[in-house]
Amino acid sequence: MEKKHFNVGKILVRVFPNRNEMGKSAADDIAERINRIIRSRGEANVVFASAPSQNEMLENLKNKEVDWKKVRAFHMDEYINLREDHPAGFGNFLDRALYKFVTFKECHYMRGGGPEETVKRYTQLMEKYPPDLVILGIGENAHLAFNDPPVADFNDPLLVKLVELDEPCRKQQVNDGAFAHIDEVPKTAITLTIPCLLKIPEKVAIVPGPRKADAIFNTLTGPISTACPASILRNHQSTIYLDVDSAAKVDKLSG
Repeated sequence: MEKKHFNVGKILVRVFPNRNEMGKSAADDIAERINRIIRSRGEANVVFASAPSQNEMLENLKNKEVDWKKVRAFHMDEYINLREDHPAGFGNFLDRALYKFVTFKECHYMRGGGPEETVKRYTQLMEKYPPDLVILGIGENAHLAFNDPPVADFNDPLLVKLVELDEPCRKQQVNDGAFAHIDEVPKTAITLTIPCLLKIPEKVAIVPGPRKADAIFNTLTGPISTACPASILRNHQSTIYLDVDSAAKVDKLSG
C-alpha cells in the first residue's frame, strides 16, 4: 500500500513502506502502461534499467498479463571490455530477471561487435523504433543510465555514446554486489544519452534503498544541473517509485 505521494516539478513521487510494496505497485503501473501502448499502437518499445534496484519490480512484472510478443525490449547501458557472458553484464542481468520468463517480439542487446559498431547499431535502433516507455534507475551519484556527472549533457546531440565511468559510479557496482572490488569494474561503457532518455514519452524510475537517499534529495531539491543528472526529470513528466529508505531525506516535501 502506498504510504504517500506528492509532486516535485513534473515528477510524481510515490513512496511505499518497503521495497516489496514498491516493486508490486511499480510493476502494476508498468504493465498497465505497456498494455495501453499496445492497444493504441499495436506494439510497444520499452527500455529497461539493469540493476538490483529493479529486482522487486521485475519479479512482479514477469508474471503480469502483458502481450510480450508485441514488445520490443532494449536496455540503456552496458560495460565495455567485459566478457560477453559475465554475470554483471546488463544484458545478462535482464536475461536472468525477465527475458528468460517471457517471449518478446524482439530483444536488442548492447553486445556483439566493437563499441563504435554497437553505438552505431543502437543509434539506428533508437531512430527506427523510438521507445514508448523507459524504466529508469537513479544512481548513487544521481546518474541516469551511465550519464555520470562528469559526462552528463542535457543538450547532447547524440542518442547513444561511449563514456568513462566516474569513481562513485564504479563503487556503486561493488556496493550492488556485481563485482568484488572496484578494480574489477570496467572504466568505460555505452549508454543512451540524457536527451535520448528524455524524449521517451513515458518515464518511470524505481529507486529504493538507503544508499539512494542523498541522490533522491539532490534530485528533488537541488539545482537542476548535470552535477545531479537525475534533477532534469523535474522538467519532464515522470514517476519515481521510492521506499521509505530512499525517501528518508525528502519525507517532509509532501507536507
